[in-house]
Amino acid sequence: MRSTLSRRTTATGALIAAAALLAVGVQTGTATATPGAGTKTARTASQADRGALPKQLSPSQRAELIREATANRAATAKELGLGSQEKLVVRDVVQDNDGTTHTRYERTFSGLPVLGGDLVVQESKAGTTESVSKASKATAAQLKAVDTTADVAPATAEKQAVGLAKAAGSSKAAADKAPRKVVWMASGTPQLAYETVVGGLQEDGTPNALHVITDATSGAKLYEWQAIENGVGNTEYSGQVTLGTSGTYNLTDTTRGNHKTYNLNHGTSGTGTLFSGTDDVWGNGLASNAETAAADAHYGAAETWDYYKNVHGRTGIKGDGVGAYSRVHYGNSYVNAFWDDSCFCMTYGDGSGNASPLTSLDVAAHEMSHGVTSNTAGLVYSGESGGLNEATSDIFATAVEFYANNSTDVGDYLIGEKIDINGDGTPLRYQDKPSRDGASKDAWYSGIGNIDVHYSSGPANHFFYLLSEGSGAKVINGVSYDSPTSDGLPVTGIGRAKAEQIWFKALSTKFTSTTNYAAARTGTLAVAGELYGTTSAEYKSVADAWAAINVGTRPGGGTDPGGKVFESATSVSIPDAGSAVTSSVAVTGVTGNAPSTLKVGVDITHTWRGDLVIDLVAPDGTAYRLKNSSSSDSADNVQTTYTVNASSEVANGTWKLKVQDVYSGDTGKINNFKLTF
Repeated sequence: MRSTLSRRTTATGALIAAAALLAVGVQTGTATATPGAGTKTARTASQADRGALPKQLSPSQRAELIREATANRAATAKELGLGSQEKLVVRDVVQDNDGTTHTRYERTFSGLPVLGGDLVVQESKAGTTESVSKASKATAAQLKAVDTTADVAPATAEKQAVGLAKAAGSSKAAADKAPRKVVWMASGTPQLAYETVVGGLQEDGTPNALHVITDATSGAKLYEWQAIENGVGNTEYSGQVTLGTSGTYNLTDTTRGNHKTYNLNHGTSGTGTLFSGTDDVWGNGLASNAETAAADAHYGAAETWDYYKNVHGRTGIKGDGVGAYSRVHYGNSYVNAFWDDSCFCMTYGDGSGNASPLTSLDVAAHEMSHGVTSNTAGLVYSGESGGLNEATSDIFATAVEFYANNSTDVGDYLIGEKIDINGDGTPLRYQDKPSRDGASKDAWYSGIGNIDVHYSSGPANHFFYLLSEGSGAKVINGVSYDSPTSDGLPVTGIGRAKAEQIWFKALSTKFTSTTNYAAARTGTLAVAGELYGTTSAEYKSVADAWAAINVGTRPGGGTDPGGKVFESATSVSIPDAGSAVTSSVAVTGVTGNAPSTLKVGVDITHTWRGDLVIDLVAPDGTAYRLKNSSSSDSADNVQTTYTVNASSEVANGTWKLKVQDVYSGDTGKINNFKLTF
């Protein structure tokens, strides 16, 4: 039995340092996305298969699909091999133009929610199951031998959760609700647990919604995560814009699900007061006027609504035509913004000295997109899935900014460039080279799930930029970019519109609550194959862009300028909990020593990569550790490129990739081992 190590989430805000929402599940399981057998082949470059694009469903059409899926859920559970005590709960349905449906399910066992048991079933128009995307590698197997009788009292779980919340700044003396019993499946092995939620405020004033999972047998903490994410209008950031209002002059957008914008007037709870007036003019473009921030937030919500509806066919955050609402002037000098699923709303602070409201267009789109993620994949706001959650909001913030085509706030690949949160005119984040902000990461590495999600989002942001625009130096809308790649090879962009469509379709039909970087690659490649074919330029660019941030390899291996490649494609089986095995490469014709940036390409398929210890062994027997085993490294496969300083080693000779599986229960093999000098 493996136990997954709990990681403490540092939550100091939404836009800046931690805040998101999930329905159920946690980033600790294995996520898979298997393309259907009918994956399409090549077609004309730059033309997507229209049948594979999302169909624009009206709220009533979506509701009917949900009713149909609910009526058939027992048969679906039986087809998936679930047990008699297990039931499926329909959470969302997306349909493509060709009639393919993608139904997202939650799961229960003996009436208890199964956290980490969510899945997406893809069916053809004829009703044939084509693929299943699972949050846990055990999701499709029956839950057995789960004792639903707790040995630990709920009060013990509540005490533990309250103590952890206090450490994060909450003054709450009790949980918001009594601990509920759940089946915790996100660690791979189902077990009875309690989920406790504690509210209050965090240290910086952000609302607190700390979820704590407690083992119902031993009382040990299994996991924790923070669940807060972040007329005419004379706006501060977007100039003079048209706002959707009601006929009685209040900020109610009757054409967009009755979205409303409220004034909290520096409060931190409730809805405050709906903005209203004697005319249909809102704000004067200055932060000193309370209506100005409201105009910005209202405009941002409208543009984001229109973007999702007109580009992706999604009417409203949930797809049900119901609008969220916005709250401005939260707290005093609150330097953040956040999404909260419990109120289904976006909330904005006024910034330092209450002088710079965080209501720019891309911030509004970022927060509203947290709601979309919560109601589609439900990416848990911790570990690698948390980084992908945060990156998704940045990706669609950029998409909305370009979609709005506002001359006062032109589209760019910078996040928060208008709000000047750093006080020096620099943006909050950069998508072309995330490390420019001093903390975000440009590429994936094995420990990236241990850092704050706003910084682990960097590789996915970088992937989106590379896929959209390609690598290298360029100027777009007057902004200069120079995007590098981790493997030193170029990436050819496919255009932002295609990149957006691929990411959204993967989010809504492939990703689950536990999706990590490896699974995101699998999901986006599956989508690229459905839209453009697996031999298309678009499919290759998706693979290349992932390889460029150190996730997976390039089709055909690519060509390294000035580098010499030595490769072994001999398959080597890795015994379960057995002795180490090796794959060898003979290096010849290289003068002197190996470089300080020796590239080690590894392609291993394995059902639990956390079992694996991987070393590069030089000709003289010196071992360089590439990867340690880790119970929290729960993804499938190792498909990446490591960089090793091997400058003390003579280049010529036999180099080996040494791999050992140190735990029982999973199997795999070395597919490919490549050295680039």
